[in-house]
Amino acid sequence: MNSIPVVDLSDFTSGDAVRKQNFVQALGKAYEDVGFVAVKNHGISDHLIADLYEYVQQFFSLPTEVKETYEIPELAGQRGFTSFGREHAKGYEAPDLKEFFQYGQEVTDNDPIKSAYPDNVSVNEVEPFTPTLRKAYRAFEKSGTALLQAIALYLGLSEHYFDQYVHNGNSILRAIHYPPITQEPKSAIRAEQHEDINLITLLVGASADGLQILSKQDEWVPVTSLPEQIVVNVGDMLQRLTNNRLKSTTHRVVNPPREKWASPRFSIPFFLHPKSEMSLACLESCINAEHPKVYEDYTAGEYLDERLREIGLKK
Repeated sequence: MNSIPVVDLSDFTSGDAVRKQNFVQALGKAYEDVGFVAVKNHGISDHLIADLYEYVQQFFSLPTEVKETYEIPELAGQRGFTSFGREHAKGYEAPDLKEFFQYGQEVTDNDPIKSAYPDNVSVNEVEPFTPTLRKAYRAFEKSGTALLQAIALYLGLSEHYFDQYVHNGNSILRAIHYPPITQEPKSAIRAEQHEDINLITLLVGASADGLQILSKQDEWVPVTSLPEQIVVNVGDMLQRLTNNRLKSTTHRVVNPPREKWASPRFSIPFFLHPKSEMSLACLESCINAEHPKVYEDYTAGEYLDERLREIGLKK
C-alpha cells in the first residue's frame, strides 16, 4: 500500500470500546488528510471476491453484440451494460477507455421506494453472474454501513445517523473492464482524473495496477491494494455534507507499461449512495468562522442527476 493509511474494521465491530474509538479516530483523520484508506478484515469473503472476478471476466469476454443486448440507454447507465467510450470524466470531452456493467438496489421489505428504482438486468449467458453480483452488493452494503457509522461518530453525530439513508439507498455495484491496448494510445490515461459522486466508494482489488491518487503535494501517487484489503475513499456527497472537512480525493487510472498492454484490467467499485431525498446541506457542526459554508443545499437525488449529465450518461 502506498501512502494510504490502513485500518482494521474488526476494531470497530469488536465490542471493545477503546479499539472502537481508536478506529473512529484513525478513519476520520485519514479522511481529513488523504481521503482514501485501506481496510482489512472488511467482511467481504475472499471466496466471494474470487467468484465475482471470475464471472465478471466471463461476462466481458462475451461478444460485443451479446453484451449490447444488455444495454438500456434510457436507464443512463444505472443498470445493465454500458458500452465502451460512453462515459467521460466531468470537465473532459474524451471518453474513458472502458465498458462497464452496473447492478443496483433490490428492495425486499415493501418499502415504497422500490418504485423509484429500475429492475436489475439479468444476464443469461453467464448463469452465476447476476446472483454473485447480488451477493456481493449485500456484502459491500453491510461493510459500507459500518464504515459510515464510524464516520458519523467522528463527526459527532449519532452512530446510526446514516443508517436510515443508506438502507434501501441508491447504491451501485459497478464491474469495469478496460480492454487490452492494441495500438498507440492518444493518452496515457485510461480513466481521466475525477472525484466520485457518492458518500463513500469501496473498491475490491483491481486485476492490474493503474489507480493513482492526487496527493496534497499535487503529485500522483500509485495505489496497489493487498489481496486481503479493500480501498475505501470519500465521495463528493460526503465532502459536501461535511463542508470539505472530509476530502473527496481526485484519482485516475493510467495505462500500464507497454509490456502489459495486452492484458485487460478489471475493477469492481461499490458506490455507496443514500436515498435520493437525503439532504446534503452542510452539517452545522462543520461550519464556523474559519470554515464558512461553501456549498448550496442539494438533495442527494438532485446532485446525482446533475453529475450524471456532466459525465455524459444522462441527456
